[in-house]
Amino acid sequence: MTPPRILYCHCQYAQVLPSEVKEGVLRKLCESGVAFEAVADLCELSARKDPLLKELTSNGGLKIAACYPRAVKWLFSAGGVALDPSMTEICNLRTESIETAIDGLLRPELHPNLPTSAKAEPSSPS
Repeated sequence: MTPPRILYCHCQYAQVLPSEVKEGVLRKLCESGVAFEAVADLCELSARKDPLLKELTSNGGLKIAACYPRAVKWLFSAGGVALDPSMTEICNLRTESIETAIDGLLRPELHPNLPTSAKAEPSSPS
């Protein structure tokens, strides 16, 4: 089985993530040698309906280092992509420590934790 892909959001524009956590997670991801995608701001990708969102979800599991799982779910939805709850794990950099987030991102297993109570469907193209 293919290991889950990793997406890291630097929250460049909203700046709601604690600086020390996002910078620490990024540093440890870089030091790990594990392949990952880093984006300046997931909110911006969503607003632009960036094709990267769809590409990231196209080949199996996805681990996302960003903010609240429900927010990430709706950002992808607003960007035109529905995340698969059984194939998505969110590491919440707003609430988790650097160590907890890195442990989650680097462990080979996927522990899906995307909320399923309210279904997020991709937005209709305008």
